[in-house]
Amino acid sequence: MEEKNMEGTHDFQVVWNDCLNYVKQRIPAQTFDTWFLPIQAISITSESLFLQVPNKFFYEWIDSHYRDILEKALRFATGNGLLIKYTVLLTDNDSKESQKPNPETETESLSDKLPRTGMIERGTKINEKYVFDSFVEGGGNQFAKAAAVAVANAPGKTSFNPLVIYGGTGLGKTHLLQAIGNEALSTNRAKRVAYVSSDSFTLDFIAATQKNKTTEFSKYYRSVDMLLLDDIQFFQKKEQTQEQFFHIFNDLYQHRRQIVLTTDRPPMELRGLQERLLSRFQSSLTVDIQPPDLETRIAILQKKAEDDKLDIPYEVIEYIATNIRSNIRELEGAMIRLLAHSSLLSVDIDLPLAQKVLKEILGTRTTSSISIENIQSVVGAFFKINLDSMVGSSRTKEVAEARMVAMYFARDHTNLSLKTIGLYFGGRDHSTVVHACKWVEIKMKSDLVFSARITEMKKKIVSLV
Repeated sequence: MEEKNMEGTHDFQVVWNDCLNYVKQRIPAQTFDTWFLPIQAISITSESLFLQVPNKFFYEWIDSHYRDILEKALRFATGNGLLIKYTVLLTDNDSKESQKPNPETETESLSDKLPRTGMIERGTKINEKYVFDSFVEGGGNQFAKAAAVAVANAPGKTSFNPLVIYGGTGLGKTHLLQAIGNEALSTNRAKRVAYVSSDSFTLDFIAATQKNKTTEFSKYYRSVDMLLLDDIQFFQKKEQTQEQFFHIFNDLYQHRRQIVLTTDRPPMELRGLQERLLSRFQSSLTVDIQPPDLETRIAILQKKAEDDKLDIPYEVIEYIATNIRSNIRELEGAMIRLLAHSSLLSVDIDLPLAQKVLKEILGTRTTSSISIENIQSVVGAFFKINLDSMVGSSRTKEVAEARMVAMYFARDHTNLSLKTIGLYFGGRDHSTVVHACKWVEIKMKSDLVFSARITEMKKKIVSLV
């Protein structure tokens, strides 16, 4: 490819357009419109292309999800490996100083930074933003965080060695894993920390084998004070990798070096791993992370907004948290998509915009066609309670349970905010609705008869759509 003149005053736009064309052919149209159209190219040098993004939150999402394709697009557009660097668009609330890139204050580039002192160069770099202070604690992750803090404060010196953290995708396992490393490094409790994904470990081992450097590979990992290994389930059926890891594991354990592993399921449910490895995993301290409850989801979004200085109304945060329940990654993705729409359309973030954006995300999962009146009717019939009693002041056991169950279904099967749901039940506040939903969820776990009744009512409610 003919090399472009990078010093031309308009070349940065030509280069960026070439990048956009490359990306557009390789990702879904909606993804392209949401994440790439809001980005503006603002300058280029012989070393870097400077891009402007709407906010820091947007930058973090682009950096963590689309770094690879952007780097490939830039190589395609220029024929060489320029760095990509970002600046954040100033708003009316920001300083009115120049928006031109400042090497001393610009947002971190996509190029890898040199590791901090103590970081092992092999494997994956620890992301310094993943610390315990930025991990929002809730009922579903409280024990996991406590165990993580314990091993970070005393690596290899507690009974939590190895520590295995398991849970579904996007629930914060990787955040906790890297927070352990960051904490241990910052306090110098571990001088040599290796954080690596199972895929990177495998690829590294294959490369070492091909170059006859397996001894060096093994020596490297045996030298660390702390090994943080992400997604061990991907070791399945990789016999030679498992063999190598088994010996590294044993050596570290015998020398009281801290080992922390993550996986997407309990160790006893892992398949395709050697029995001797499974035996060691199962004898470890195993902690799980559950999907966040509503209060935790709200807290996560509020912290994100606060950290990134985003002005998002509470009712919008509550609406997102009420409708996105699967994992933290989807929660943050919904918020960033909302920010992208706001920036692209030059409109304020409000509830109607949030409803529009979430409808695009959820598709058929939206539930606005179910009315709260129908929910109250179905629940009232099951409990033999009339509507006046349900929305009134009665606190008898039967009425209180019916009211809480109806609130629970209203949260799950309408797009109404918790505040609005409370209004349908005699003007009760949103904290009452939160308590009701939590009560139902807890009782379902401990009372099989009650859980069966909830399932039966749910079928009836859904059939009304």
